[in-house]
Amino acid sequence: MRGHLKIFSLVSIFLFAAVINVSGEETKKEKINKTLKFGRGSGEKELSIDNVFGSVRVVGEKRDDVEMKAVRTTRARSGKKMEEAYEEVKLDIVEDENVISIYVDGPFRNKNGKCNWRGYRHTGYEVTYDFEVKVPSEVGLFLRTINDGEIFVDGVQGNFDVKNINGGIEMSGLAGSGKAYALNGEVDLRFDKNPKNSCYFGSLNGDVDIELREGFSADLTIKTFNGDVYSDFPVTYLPDVTVNKKKKGKKFYYKTSKKTRIRIGDGGPEIELDGFNGDMNLLKR
Repeated sequence: MRGHLKIFSLVSIFLFAAVINVSGEETKKEKINKTLKFGRGSGEKELSIDNVFGSVRVVGEKRDDVEMKAVRTTRARSGKKMEEAYEEVKLDIVEDENVISIYVDGPFRNKNGKCNWRGYRHTGYEVTYDFEVKVPSEVGLFLRTINDGEIFVDGVQGNFDVKNINGGIEMSGLAGSGKAYALNGEVDLRFDKNPKNSCYFGSLNGDVDIELREGFSADLTIKTFNGDVYSDFPVTYLPDVTVNKKKKGKKFYYKTSKKTRIRIGDGGPEIELDGFNGDMNLLKR
């Protein structure tokens, strides 16, 4: 593994998936193109995409507005069910002073916005939205999807909160801080500038790879169950941490059943790595 320092590993298995399949007799595709604008407020700007079925791709550019392209794919068992799908599943877009919100609404949502599969399981249709969005590079991001898609981000330097349930997360050109978690997928993060504030990165059933710049310095809390943790950066253990240390070849091997706290460099922002069935790698760019 590229000569990384192996920190520790543990063993177990757990799987989870929430997937709905509808065998559609009719399929309809619709392209949606919109230019969206933030207000003139002076606060930090944020793009929010709350999707359910489908992928999300966001690219940062030197621009002031937001260019959204979406493809809606509707599969239904009959013409009547197709009509119901267009009546019940809507794309809600709000352009606020500092937040642009793109929200997929339908019978799979509770009043609080969370998903309720009981209300969608027997509708007889399935609606997927695949988003491609260009944004100002300095904006913050709030991105969500659940099924049938990955989340990709490139060149967005603001803070971020990103979650995928049944797919992976890939982000590059990062310069902010935040959260990235994929329940059943891999997380791949590449920083152009090291995070300055607290972060949370993890996956239940996938590897987590984090590429950081030379001079990375932070205090980390690490938890995994069935996976190894590697680091290109030398680490020291913070006080009150109990580990079993063994030597395997030229590398040291550590085991623990609890969260482990380590320091890289002189310490700094608190970063939590949360894994279960995958490896976690701290890589030097």
